[in-house]
Amino acid sequence: MQTPKFDDIKRYFSRKKPSIQEVVREPTSGGIIFRHGKKGKVEILLIQDAKDRWTIPKGHIEEGETAQETAVREIGEEAGLHDVEPICWLGKIYFRYRRNNTLVLMTTQIYLMKVKTSGEEIKKEEWMNGIKWFDFHDALDAIEYEDIGKLMLLAMKRIRERGL
Repeated sequence: MQTPKFDDIKRYFSRKKPSIQEVVREPTSGGIIFRHGKKGKVEILLIQDAKDRWTIPKGHIEEGETAQETAVREIGEEAGLHDVEPICWLGKIYFRYRRNNTLVLMTTQIYLMKVKTSGEEIKKEEWMNGIKWFDFHDALDAIEYEDIGKLMLLAMKRIRERGL
């Protein structure tokens, strides 16, 4: 077996990412928004982020806000829907990622929301690649994150249980 050369070892370690220096917790909140489409079927609103991933409107909880208030605000800001009715809390999802030398631990509270209007007033923010109402099953296929997909299934169960 050949012994690694000093330059090879130096190159290997210079490519490694810097070690984690800080751990940050970021509480966020969002909503699975639904309406009844033209054929009476449940439709779910999804947004397409800058990396073409379909997801739900969500964002950081601001000081003094409840998670539910954040979800309502983010839906207004990100989707242009300002008249939504919170139905119930669906659950929490956990996500972690690295931002330079910081480990970000994100917790997102998800609420089921019913749009009180037709929902046609949706408007995407500039940073988004898209916004669209999907038939429920198409939304399940499109959603990028498995944990959100599981909560979408729970959302449909709650919609049926409550006769919404």
